Amino acid sequence: MTSTDRPRRSGGRFRAFTRLRGWGGVSAMGAACVVTAALTLLPLLHTSREAVEQAEQSAGSLATAVPAKADECVNPEASLPPSGADGPTIAKIKARGRLWVGVDQNSYQWGYRDPASPNGSIEGFDIDLAHAIAADILGDPNKITFRAIPTNLRVQALQNGSVDIVVRTMTINCERKKQVAFSTAYFQAGQQVLAPKSDPSIKGYDASLAGKRVCTAQGSTAYDQLVKKSYGAIFKDPHDGTARDEDQLTVPNQLDCLVRLQLGEVDAVVTDNALAAGQVAQDPAVQLRGKPFTTEYYGVAVKLGNDDLVRRVNQVLVGYRAGGTASPWMVSYRHWLKAGLPGITGPPAAKYE
Repeated sequence: MTSTDRPRRSGGRFRAFTRLRGWGGVSAMGAACVVTAALTLLPLLHTSREAVEQAEQSAGSLATAVPAKADECVNPEASLPPSGADGPTIAKIKARGRLWVGVDQNSYQWGYRDPASPNGSIEGFDIDLAHAIAADILGDPNKITFRAIPTNLRVQALQNGSVDIVVRTMTINCERKKQVAFSTAYFQAGQQVLAPKSDPSIKGYDASLAGKRVCTAQGSTAYDQLVKKSYGAIFKDPHDGTARDEDQLTVPNQLDCLVRLQLGEVDAVVTDNALAAGQVAQDPAVQLRGKPFTTEYYGVAVKLGNDDLVRRVNQVLVGYRAGGTASPWMVSYRHWLKAGLPGITGPPAAKYE
């Protein structure tokens, strides 16, 4: 189990308010990402095929055991009303003295290791929000332990108690709400196609994907979308166990898709445009194609039943959104995301049950 305790300088406001650091070169970032994907920094849980299969079986069993009624998920973005009151989950976190947060370490601008920092600290838009939650619960944004989790093991990490929350570009939807609870939405994204500039035949999420090898992350909404409508794209790995590593089209982490695209092992990637914008910033040889074909909202994920923590995170988000262009949300957006995702005027409005 890998955890990263980030020592931080005392005094002043935290994260995006005092340490707005840029990036020292796209080529350096691209090289760093390839090394990260190739060597794979140790994640929270093993990502062997056996572990992935266990996670999928666990998720499937839970969905079967707790079927949702048709009217239980009319508005998936609606969450519990905010509250600053302590409860049993908050008390446990305070007694421990640290907030355990599941994050990404490979998604540029969202959650990634900054090789320019002395200790390779994790930076990004999601990381800023995680620090704000720690500051509210524990009175210190630095009382936080980051645990790197691959896309397909986010739910399992919450269910087995390895993390308190997951802040990792996780889309809120009805199926996932059978397995975990969510805060109100803190970002709006959409699925889009990423392809090399050298292949103009791929136009977007349409018939131009027919016969193309398309990479997605395991457990992602992009994969689910292709299952619903693939347009003839090749996106599933062989189920007979004969697929070589370089032939696998579903990968543990989204950045692995960019690496496969760079190596010519796939023809395109389907992912959230918010993540894809970061990949375009890393590699000018790729570009987004077509228009976003879904509307998705990211939420902070919490273990089912930990309602006091959900309410507390929603209380944090009330303040995080407040202040218009001077809000913590907008400060973080301008620093991390505006260059690749321009034109966003604010966070999505909160919806409550």
